Amino acid sequence: MVTQVHAAHILVKTEQEAKQLLEEIRSGKMDFGKAAQLKSICPSGKKGGDLGWFGHGAMVREFEQAAFNTPKGQIAGPFKTQFGWHILKVLETR
Repeated sequence: MVTQVHAAHILVKTEQEAKQLLEEIRSGKMDFGKAAQLKSICPSGKKGGDLGWFGHGAMVREFEQAAFNTPKGQIAGPFKTQFGWHILKVLETR
């Protein structure tokens, strides 16, 4: 059972922007970390979106569900929280 996730994310204001970024990442036009640096409105964007390790209860419900239900190395999103629209990449689990 996964008890912690190491993830990176991109936070933007609109669903349209999130969908466009996800398309660019999945097509290989843009690297996830570079997209986070250029487009994310979260301070973690400066670190390529890296949020480090976190466990259950550390993030808002929608974010936690995406993080703990996405396999290692995969991307989830876009999904909405109270902060905006997210694209999430699970880097590691333990």
